[in-house]
Amino acid sequence: MSLFHDVGKIINRTKEVGILYETERWMCEMTGFSAFTLQPLAGAHGELTGIMLMAAYHKSKGNTQKKYVIIPDSAHGTNPASAAVAGYETISIPSNKDGGMDLEALKAVINDEIAGLMMTVPSTYGVFESNIEEIAKLIHSVDGIMYYDGANLNAVLGRCRPGDVGFDVMHINTHKTFTTPHGGGGPGSGPVGVNSKLEKFLPVSRVVKKSDGSFALNYDYPDSIGYIASFYGNFAILVRAYGYMLMLGKEGLKDTTDHAVLNANYIMAKLKGHYKLCFDRFCMHESVFSASLQAQRGVHAIDIAKYLIDQQIHPPTVYFPISVPEAIMIEPTETESKQVMDDFIAKMIAADELSKSNPAIFKEFPKTMPISRPDEVKAARDVKTSYFLPDAG
Repeated sequence: MSLFHDVGKIINRTKEVGILYETERWMCEMTGFSAFTLQPLAGAHGELTGIMLMAAYHKSKGNTQKKYVIIPDSAHGTNPASAAVAGYETISIPSNKDGGMDLEALKAVINDEIAGLMMTVPSTYGVFESNIEEIAKLIHSVDGIMYYDGANLNAVLGRCRPGDVGFDVMHINTHKTFTTPHGGGGPGSGPVGVNSKLEKFLPVSRVVKKSDGSFALNYDYPDSIGYIASFYGNFAILVRAYGYMLMLGKEGLKDTTDHAVLNANYIMAKLKGHYKLCFDRFCMHESVFSASLQAQRGVHAIDIAKYLIDQQIHPPTVYFPISVPEAIMIEPTETESKQVMDDFIAKMIAADELSKSNPAIFKEFPKTMPISRPDEVKAARDVKTSYFLPDAG
């Protein structure tokens, strides 16, 4: 059997495969990597794929001593989980006073046992790491792999390419950066891009374009980590992303980035006199506040979230990042209008004022929901499910 399997004969979906091929090439152009796989079905699935590629690289070089993956305390929680599932131990690096990685703490743990480093850029603090190139040099000095968590790519898309600043592998939250509203609940997609030194380890099969313009699936990658999912990944979300990129074009995608950053800084500027700001500096796609001042009055971040529900607002993320007490992480999208943001800002300020005048009332929120204050810990640990069958009669 030929190593190149004719897609038209196997699945008769030449146009669909062409979409995948073009999507991969566009993602390469936007991120600075040489190749992509669209197989991973979610961001966390992409993370695991990336760490497996890291492990395959070290195995191929006989780097049997590699056992640690470094992860900043500002990373997404799935980062250490992905590293652990792939068989690595993790080392956490604290942040400095500006929200960046503590370089001295990083230097103290650099040795030949370091397999790589996972970074979310911008971080979950909404801060862009200004020492990326120096960090990359430190990791590469011990033949480590730089992993870019692309969950927040919407803050730098078209303005900074991860592959150009020292990263070797990344995943993209396609469902987040390319049109699906943040927090929409999925379905997800987590394509993974790599530079040339990791390309031969990508999952099979891979879509290739032949000299006659047709497409084929190539299985001839003996160093591949194997199958991660079906070769076309979460196809519906990828097509949606393809249409989004096609519609906006290069300049349009840059424009979405600019609006996401502008919106986040607008909200930050309006609220920082009412809530404690974690890092009082220019932010990227999000800003992190603390409700610690309100907590002194007996009103906690979760109470403010419940209040917002009664104001017909889906609450922002609370209690994350976990390193920030009473955290409220506010991440507007590029599509939020000034009117919508002003309404949100006004209600956040009203919550602060109410916490001064009547803090006890917050325990009654939400009042407009069928269930007001469920025991969330019990609900998570003591799950009861039921279903109803239609009446056969």
